[in-house]
Amino acid sequence: MSFIKATLVFALVGCALAQWDPHFAPGRSSIVHLFEWRWDDIAEECERFLGPNGFAGVQTSPVHENAVINDPFRPWWERYQPVSYNVLTTRSGTEQQFASMVRRCNAVGVRIYVDAVINHMTGGGVCCTGTGGSTFSGPNKQYPEYSAQDFNDRSTCPSGSGGIENYNDPIQVRNCELSGLRDLAGGKEYVRQHIADFLNKLTGYGVAGFRVDAAKHMWPEDMKATLDRLNNLPTEHGFPAGARPLIYQEVIEGDSEPIKGNDYFGIGRVTEFKYGRFLGEAFRGKNQLKYLVNWGEGWGMYPDGNSLVFIDNHDNQRGHGGGGADILTFKVSRLYKMATAFMLAHPYGLTRVMSSYNFDEDWTGPPNNNGNTLPVPINPDGTCGSGWICEHRWRQIYNMNKFRNVVAGTTLNDWWDNGSNQIAFCRGGKGFIAINGDNSPLNASLQTCLPAGQYCDVITGSKENGSCTGLTVTVGSDGKAQISLTNVSEDPVVAIHAESKL
Repeated sequence: MSFIKATLVFALVGCALAQWDPHFAPGRSSIVHLFEWRWDDIAEECERFLGPNGFAGVQTSPVHENAVINDPFRPWWERYQPVSYNVLTTRSGTEQQFASMVRRCNAVGVRIYVDAVINHMTGGGVCCTGTGGSTFSGPNKQYPEYSAQDFNDRSTCPSGSGGIENYNDPIQVRNCELSGLRDLAGGKEYVRQHIADFLNKLTGYGVAGFRVDAAKHMWPEDMKATLDRLNNLPTEHGFPAGARPLIYQEVIEGDSEPIKGNDYFGIGRVTEFKYGRFLGEAFRGKNQLKYLVNWGEGWGMYPDGNSLVFIDNHDNQRGHGGGGADILTFKVSRLYKMATAFMLAHPYGLTRVMSSYNFDEDWTGPPNNNGNTLPVPINPDGTCGSGWICEHRWRQIYNMNKFRNVVAGTTLNDWWDNGSNQIAFCRGGKGFIAINGDNSPLNASLQTCLPAGQYCDVITGSKENGSCTGLTVTVGSDGKAQISLTNVSEDPVVAIHAESKL
């Protein structure tokens, strides 16, 4: 692993021009995953909500043409079965609509990060026409840009079936088919260059970086050889000269498996699945919140500069991927808002907020009319309709996104807990949060680290026209405030920051 050792040092120094930096616009700090949104709707959301509310970026669903799956009817996972990297037509829109969306979002300071599926193509039993009209044959490994020689086969995959049978064998995990999906041979020159050309086309439109799907199933050296071919981000879209696309890689660690996230630190950030699992356990009462005092690396998670963190993602909110049954989702909204508030208040990691649609089955695709994805309507109260959940529009979440922006650059200090599940802490002299996860009320005089004055609690409301729409917190000359939180309210959290002062 000499490559990893040699490049890990570079990863950890936080070089501003490397593939670990998201290149956010100044004063912004969190990505939102607008799962399965149409390109036109993302553009409008950047302009009307994400930009004005200080969100830093959007993770989109895959851009490439994909298989059309009708059994079950148009599931979400058809987007993860590529047909062509040259054709950029999906149920989210056309290539022209995508390019327009990127321009419009960049113009209001919101970066775009594309979910890149480059490990595999469609399932082996799938054919015949993709979302852009291309013809293909999964059984014959025939695609518009690839044929049989571009895939791993029995000569490189040591399993009897050609699929992954043993996750303790790295060769199987990286050379055999994942769930029957045709596995691209990432070591081949043509495959590497074609993927690089696809990603470079997207960065040319102004895309700021990529989530690499199924990175665990690709050899790090193959990924590096491919991603090293990426162009610098274009300065005409507001990026600094020499900036590299952000790379964050999906690696789901099995506790006993040999493949680990740190195998990929030399390439970019890695999705830290332990984050959501551990927080889910804590807020569900299977652990105590007091132990979050050394949250982050102290819990065995990745180094701060190598991690991308989240409460849930599109996989594990459906019971797939890392995390298990304790993952919090919009379906347990009270706990979800509490955990998200903690995530956005805490300094560890690059944060991503999930924005979902409602589903009954784990395969259910986005709200649609006969397979055509529905627009995202905005209700008079700012919530979304037509089955779109839009967690990023929940007051408790978008206000905590502002909190994170305000306290950026500060450390965590003045931790307090009651010995169990009531906790509080400051972020430098710019912010304060208290959370009551106990079965009894919290009533204590706590150090907020803020100057004396009255502050609007950004959980129960906002600061508007010089007054608070929610609760008001009074901070004394000693920096302390009397904090009262019942254990039965919808929002057993209080948060104030420098810009919420009256």
